[in-house]
Amino acid sequence: MSNAAAKPLADDARERLIRALPKVELHLHIEGTLEPEMMFSLAGKHGVKLPYASVEAVRAAYAFHDLQSFLDLYYAGCDVLRDRKDFYALALAYFTRAHADGVVHAELFFDPQTHTVRGIPLEVVIGGFRDAMDDAHRRYGITSELILCFLRHLSEEDALATLDAALPFRGDLVGVGLDSGERGNPPAKFQRVFARARALGLRAVAHAGEEGPAAYITEALDLLGAERIDHGVRCEEDPALVERLVREQIPLTVCPLSNLKLCVVKDLKAHNFAKLLRRGVVLTINSDDPAYFGGYIADNYRATAVAQALTAAELVQVAENAARASFLPATAKTALLNKIRSAAARA
Repeated sequence: MSNAAAKPLADDARERLIRALPKVELHLHIEGTLEPEMMFSLAGKHGVKLPYASVEAVRAAYAFHDLQSFLDLYYAGCDVLRDRKDFYALALAYFTRAHADGVVHAELFFDPQTHTVRGIPLEVVIGGFRDAMDDAHRRYGITSELILCFLRHLSEEDALATLDAALPFRGDLVGVGLDSGERGNPPAKFQRVFARARALGLRAVAHAGEEGPAAYITEALDLLGAERIDHGVRCEEDPALVERLVREQIPLTVCPLSNLKLCVVKDLKAHNFAKLLRRGVVLTINSDDPAYFGGYIADNYRATAVAQALTAAELVQVAENAARASFLPATAKTALLNKIRSAAARA
């Protein structure tokens, strides 16, 4: 690392580098990209009555005090998604924003149980997303994958039924995940469904250590076979766990602006991102539910770089971490790593 790379970046140099870096997004809930304008448009299309009078009223409601207060609004917003064109429009709008931010590969979380409980067939949900993924590849060159997430506040039996219902769409899925409220819903609750998913050849990831304790991270690794931990910021509660994350190079998909908006941290300067990164933990930057949390992936890079005084070398490392942590084939990872290094050298 050169001396220049080890110094905090000037504003213009930081912006050039962030714009130039090819980015991989690994923690993105596609339903969480539903902007208020689209929410109202789709509500009008389907005659859905929203509990808000205007776009401004929706945005004013984005003053969350914890994860559950966000989830209540998130699930209400999902009610406007009714047909295949809706799911297509939602995903393509995300890909258009992501392309502007330099995203070249994205692994999208989606919550089928949020839709099937409303009578929306999985074919409609997955079909709409797949249409947009194909279009994004043609238009922008973005590659993408779908990760089916189980809602942890529901039962494992419901998750198993969801996995069964998704079997006809196995070829459209790269993995399974676990999201929704952590409190009172440990990873251990879903041990059987994850074992079944892995037996089907699906990769495994899980939300843990956001509001839940560090012990949930350990459970996700040991009981669910998670290859990546989504969030994971409370790992510091267990020094032995941090050592394990470093030793085994287990990636954490961190969402800094989400952590701020949901009061996981009070200030980004107090976030443990840089501390963990400099310990050797494999950290990545992602946007989580950007329509609700005030920032897409480049916004998260910018805010984190400023608040945590990240160097050029550290920003490049974060981008490389995401490429390595992706579920891309090895040859595609190598090509992407070369692109990241070339872009960084030119910035």
